Amino acid sequence: MNKIRLLQQIIDQLEADLALLSAAARAAHAAATDAECQPDNEYDTTALEASYVAQGQANRAAQIRTAVATYRSMTLRDFNEETPIRLGALVTLEDEAGGITRVFLGPEAGGLKLATEAGEVVVVTPAAPLGGELLGKTVGDELETAAGKTFSVSAVE
Repeated sequence: MNKIRLLQQIIDQLEADLALLSAAARAAHAAATDAECQPDNEYDTTALEASYVAQGQANRAAQIRTAVATYRSMTLRDFNEETPIRLGALVTLEDEAGGITRVFLGPEAGGLKLATEAGEVVVVTPAAPLGGELLGKTVGDELETAAGKTFSVSAVE
């Protein structure tokens, strides 16, 4: 699998999410400041609630902006069977039943799922339990998740 293409796919997805969230934040801000939203009485909290939504969306947009910048500056390295897993590794895991899971160990955007020519790839970060378990492992190593599922590292790119 081409990691440069995967990295670009992560950036593209984050930028699409950012555009959507930015538009939603602007719409929520407009709603919060609209004359129709002004309180009719002391118990009317419509404008306050809309401002909370706008602030939450603006905060999430800022997080995504940071993630985009981080991925844009990321240098991808090559891995082989002896190279310990670290940021930038594309890892293929095999479970006891022979099921395959592919994860990309990234600095941000954990949980992002990407459809690739080789199947689904999920972004995990070192802060996630699986990401933390992967750090330092090499091909052939086994790891057990908090849920008790055992995986074997079958490939690292």
